[in-house]
Amino acid sequence: MQGIRACVFDAYGTLFDVHSAVGRLRSQLGAVADELSALWRGKQLEYTWLRALMGRHAPFWQVTEDALDYALERLGVASEPVRAPLLQAYLTLDAYPEVGDVLQRLRAAGLKLAILSNGEPAMLDAAVGSAGIGGLLDAVLSVEEVGVYKPDPRVYQLAVDRLAVPAGRISFQSSNAWDVAGASCFGFRTVWINRQGAPAERLPGAPECRLPDLSGLPALLGA
Repeated sequence: MQGIRACVFDAYGTLFDVHSAVGRLRSQLGAVADELSALWRGKQLEYTWLRALMGRHAPFWQVTEDALDYALERLGVASEPVRAPLLQAYLTLDAYPEVGDVLQRLRAAGLKLAILSNGEPAMLDAAVGSAGIGGLLDAVLSVEEVGVYKPDPRVYQLAVDRLAVPAGRISFQSSNAWDVAGASCFGFRTVWINRQGAPAERLPGAPECRLPDLSGLPALLGA
């Protein structure tokens, strides 16, 4: 991937481990922990897509709360002991171990770096601050600026406008294959961070490259 001038990252699932929130309460949740985490995440994404289609946008924090409430009720988990701790943990999700080093190497190579996320600004500020990566980023961009969720093209345009870099010179990284598909259709050069070893989605907009995590990205970009 030559000619790249900026790297834009999805946040949740790409830089930050969305399952680390439930992981912190695993001893309290017991055998239902993994199922709860998967259902919470699945409903969170589903609600963003449905709200976008219905034209009924709500901030990502509300969507995250709604998805958790559904998952707790669906699995018969008592809400009162775990709801508040789970939501608090979501604000400071664990960054994947390679994230800091990768961002430092890309920054040293002179690339512009940004996050482009469904998360609302306060959520992203908390996650970025907790991970200690704010000083490595040129921008932290939220869909709240356009009031619609990915994969709407207006979201991806935010990165082009803020970084002043053409779409074809931006490398976009996401662990979400549907996000990669949307970004590819928009015109970004895309890298699917396939952390789960999932099969390819049957969607337009295939990724240009695939990596199991972010550690191989600097070499891919010649950084």
